[in-house]
Amino acid sequence: MDDLQRLIWQGENERVDFKQRVTQPDKIARTMVSFANTQGGTILIGVKDNGKVVGIDPEEEKHTLELAANFYCNPPLALHYEEVELDGYTILKVSVPESTTKPHFAKVKEDDWRGYVRVKDTSVQTSKMVEKSLQTEAPTFERIPLDRHERAVLDYLALNRRVTLRQYMKIANLSERRAYRMLVKLVIHGYVRLHDKEKEEYYTLS
Repeated sequence: MDDLQRLIWQGENERVDFKQRVTQPDKIARTMVSFANTQGGTILIGVKDNGKVVGIDPEEEKHTLELAANFYCNPPLALHYEEVELDGYTILKVSVPESTTKPHFAKVKEDDWRGYVRVKDTSVQTSKMVEKSLQTEAPTFERIPLDRHERAVLDYLALNRRVTLRQYMKIANLSERRAYRMLVKLVIHGYVRLHDKEKEEYYTLS
């Protein structure tokens, strides 16, 4: 099994995304930004969500991808392309490196730019808190080991459906700044999921 077949066999995850075609630059920009803001990743164009290879015209796809990278991502992103033949079909392998200038934002509509991070196989919209941390912290966080404060919030969420920043500060006896940083680390590495649509943000287990 070669590297491409292995990627397809493993399915979509925090580092791999499948696209049958790229027709909307605003939507693919969200995936690009989520990879750049997290650990980087690979988009396979010409592969359905279920892993079926259907192939594409690479030049046509590159045009939309470049439009997305340069005009729907801020700051713009540099993509790396590789055309690969599999089962008689052409697949475009698009590599999005982890960025050293986080955070990046995707244009959702005119004058509306939003940040995204990759959590498991999904591009998740970030809150201002996550965006600020991406900007000020080192480009990568250690995945493991988690310290006792980080384990404390996971233990709490194993017994309770959700936790807010204020609750976490109290549980772990942490300052607001430290609690923020730890929650960001847990969100970015897929331990917890951020919910920021309600009046007060809260977190649940991923």
